[in-house]
Amino acid sequence: MDTSKLIETTVAFVKEGLANAEGGHDWFHIERVFNNSLLIAKEESVDVLVVSLAALLHDIADPKFHNGDETVGPKIARDYLTGAKVAKKTVTHVVRIIENLSFKNSLEGKTRRFDSKELRVVQDADRLDAIGAIGIARAFNYGGFKNRPLYNPEIPPVPNMTKEAYKNSSAPTINHFYEKLLLLKDQMNTITGKKIATQRHQYMLDFLAQFYGEWQGNR
Repeated sequence: MDTSKLIETTVAFVKEGLANAEGGHDWFHIERVFNNSLLIAKEESVDVLVVSLAALLHDIADPKFHNGDETVGPKIARDYLTGAKVAKKTVTHVVRIIENLSFKNSLEGKTRRFDSKELRVVQDADRLDAIGAIGIARAFNYGGFKNRPLYNPEIPPVPNMTKEAYKNSSAPTINHFYEKLLLLKDQMNTITGKKIATQRHQYMLDFLAQFYGEWQGNR
């Protein structure tokens, strides 16, 4: 299968797999990450096929929707790529990216279990979709999906959680800004990612200032 056909087939596979997904983790999230990955990849010396496949398949089975099981997504991706007769080296690389992409894995306090330029590109693209206007929308959409309060002044954020605490948190959505979203700017890997993240980070700070002002009746 040639590259363009493989990408086309993968897009169709992911769209079908995420047809009923929560709004912040649906096909459109994948599409944005895919497009941002290609944008960042233009400035990096990377295997664009690996970047493309990893971006498309990175959330085919997000653990938070599979009882926290982090093995489901990598297995689906491996089985799909193997069935599509993708080169074993490429399959392995894509799966390793999916296994190590998540923000929560950075909370383990360990050095990266796996690293590559391609991982860094896709990770930046995924993190960019978690911040800025889209990131704010996704955070509140997921908070509503989980029936979490918008904000509770009596429940302070915990910005230095362990991985397990992060996975099990049911805190108000505003806390998520301090526990993840506002931390991402300084965790970007690429020059392009850092540049885009800076603007989106400021947008979130402006939003929070407006939110607190309205909450207190000052605006």
